Amino acid sequence: MSADPHSTVDPTKMGVGRSIAVLTSGGDAQGMNAAVRATVRVGLYTGAKVYFVHEGYQGLVDGAENIRPATWESVSMMLQLGGTVIGSARCKDFTTREGRMKAAHNLVKLGITNLCVIGGDGSLTGANQFRTEWSGLLADLVRAGKITADEAKKSSHLNIVGMVGSIDNDFCGTDMTIGTDSALHRIIEVVDAITTTAQSHQRTFILEVMGRHCGYLALVTALACGADWVFIPEMPPDEGWENHLCRRLIDQRGRGSRLNVIIVAEGAISRDGTAITSDQIKKLVTERLGFDTRTTVLGHVQRGGTPSAFDRILGSRMGVEAVMALLEATPDTPACVVSLSGNQAVRLPLMECVQVTKDVTAAMTQRRFEDAVKLRGKSFENNWNTYKLLAHINPPDVKSNINVAVMNVGAPCAGMNAAVRAAVRMGLIQGHSMFAVHDGFDGLAQGQIEPITWTSVGGWTGKGGSMLGTKRTLPGKMLEEISLNIAKFSIHALVIIGGFEAYVGGLEMVQAREKYEEMCIPMVVIPATVSNNVPGSDFSIGADTALNTITTTCDRIKQSAAGTKRRVFIVETMGGYCGYLATMAGMAAGADAAYIYEEKFNIKDLEANVGHLLEKMKTTVKRGLILRNENCNSNYTTDFLFSLYSEEGKGIFDCRKNVLGHMQQGGVPTPFDRNFGTKMGAKSVLWVTDKIKECYRHGRIFANTPDSACVLGMRKRALTFQPLADLKADTDFEHRIPKTQWWLKIRPIMKILAKYDIKLDTSEHADLVHVIKQKSLHGK
Repeated sequence: MSADPHSTVDPTKMGVGRSIAVLTSGGDAQGMNAAVRATVRVGLYTGAKVYFVHEGYQGLVDGAENIRPATWESVSMMLQLGGTVIGSARCKDFTTREGRMKAAHNLVKLGITNLCVIGGDGSLTGANQFRTEWSGLLADLVRAGKITADEAKKSSHLNIVGMVGSIDNDFCGTDMTIGTDSALHRIIEVVDAITTTAQSHQRTFILEVMGRHCGYLALVTALACGADWVFIPEMPPDEGWENHLCRRLIDQRGRGSRLNVIIVAEGAISRDGTAITSDQIKKLVTERLGFDTRTTVLGHVQRGGTPSAFDRILGSRMGVEAVMALLEATPDTPACVVSLSGNQAVRLPLMECVQVTKDVTAAMTQRRFEDAVKLRGKSFENNWNTYKLLAHINPPDVKSNINVAVMNVGAPCAGMNAAVRAAVRMGLIQGHSMFAVHDGFDGLAQGQIEPITWTSVGGWTGKGGSMLGTKRTLPGKMLEEISLNIAKFSIHALVIIGGFEAYVGGLEMVQAREKYEEMCIPMVVIPATVSNNVPGSDFSIGADTALNTITTTCDRIKQSAAGTKRRVFIVETMGGYCGYLATMAGMAAGADAAYIYEEKFNIKDLEANVGHLLEKMKTTVKRGLILRNENCNSNYTTDFLFSLYSEEGKGIFDCRKNVLGHMQQGGVPTPFDRNFGTKMGAKSVLWVTDKIKECYRHGRIFANTPDSACVLGMRKRALTFQPLADLKADTDFEHRIPKTQWWLKIRPIMKILAKYDIKLDTSEHADLVHVIKQKSLHGK
């Protein structure tokens, strides 16, 4: 969003006198409903009229009952549903000019000049063509006497904004398309289930996943489950891959692995462009190796089920951005797609994205496979490079004589083990000796340190909790013992995976360098905590899994409330003083309010919230959901809120309360946490290796500069190393949170979607970012 003319505009008046239509087209994807709901509610919030177009472009062509006004209540309870509630259809008619003329006629008659299209590249290209022809279509309609010249004048220009809804994640320019994360959830559920049966029988499993001509789902699945091999269309295997594959499978069995997993993208091809099928691979493995082999084709399971928390938040944020983009568009603005880049909302020229997407296909056809991977974008390229490093290289014969220790600190969270596995394997690949420290800093002080091997971390990506064991103790009182053990085990570098304690512990170790020379070794902290409260990173490992747990529980609670009617649930979430989980779960579950420490509230605010719910009970949506972060206020406790709401709502609604507790720290990690943990673990060890080379003097390692002890964090869209000492200024140590937190900016969206009459800050709008120029820098 750009800072100039928008700041003076009252967002609740932006849409007065305007009409917006929303449609879903092409293949369905989980999270489309969240996008529809947000588009409708934010459209109504701006004062615009909003229409549903049922059955995609077919409904646009057929008109009549297919184009209906949308109300606030008509999108209630949509958030947790998969698919698309307003329907989608492949439409032959819209590909003809005659069909598009009918569609234009239907829109003009209703005064709709703003169209929000949620679909894949085909649907969005169609929308752009419709927009380009618009004035010609109107001229034809006037000539044919279907519309008056006055009507044509009123609807002289059509604005179009797209949101990409596709499980394939095949649209260039966008980090993630709506539905991709949910499809990964479905795939990983199946992979986890299959690995247990495969291990029982020592089987090889071949899993075929969707994705058309894009290997994203296959690649991330392979990374997240530590598959032995992955076939993707962008990077076919080298000639003679059959021998290589068989060698790999035998090698894995030789290392003691009881199962092999091979992931195949449905569009997988060999170097000469012929298809590689799961049956062909099964035949090869069975005939050459005699392994008991099974094939599973996942098919439409991947499109189904309820959307993940990420897809709901993505859909909701995109819906808001789409409405703003439509209402700010001028006749000169190119049709755009709204998307996320890292955690920033961006607008991208639609046809540039379509062009780059076509360029990938062309690169694959012309066998320029390196280019195809690059054109898919940075995230795809990073995934491919990490996968190659961790899956395809055997540890070297020559040792580096470097010892790296890995430890977990703080409360356990899902994804920690994925980070440990990646760090250990990456270290072994570099020729280092890797050591596991059990039970955090206590273990480091007591000498609970032992070598850890390639096979001992096998299968760890999908395991929840902490396999190494973890404690919250800080090193401050044990520095003497810790320095002795660092010397005793000749530890040359330390990878600390954990929450706020890992960060503070790291700082204490750095401060101890003045007194203890043994502490002068490279150290890296990888943020891993459900609370997402480590300075230096927008996300921490484990937060996504916790968020999905809370969201699923809130879905069930809402279902219960919808059944009994007139019921309000108050749910307490974890997070320490950090309101990330409460805010994001509030957005993903459609809460009426989320109380957090960072946004102070008083009794007047509580009264306003109760009043809001009393009003809500007069509508058809007779239920409420309130989230409260565990430490948001020491006096307004969960019990206090429960009593207040119960008293004030007497005779109108009744209340129930739930404290979710430690279930938020458990469970198997989500695909995001597995992938994120894997990338962070691998990157941390590569950094440590470089740092050791930098700090090697006179036959020993001496690292005492601030930049030799860093937090590895995700900032906007890049993984960056920031010195622990530099982050002190941005840390509130008393409340264990960073002073600046990016997600506070999206809290108003949650309130608007819950029908609060607040002002949305439209001053920080996503600017139109060009894709073609960006791509050419690291494209060909």
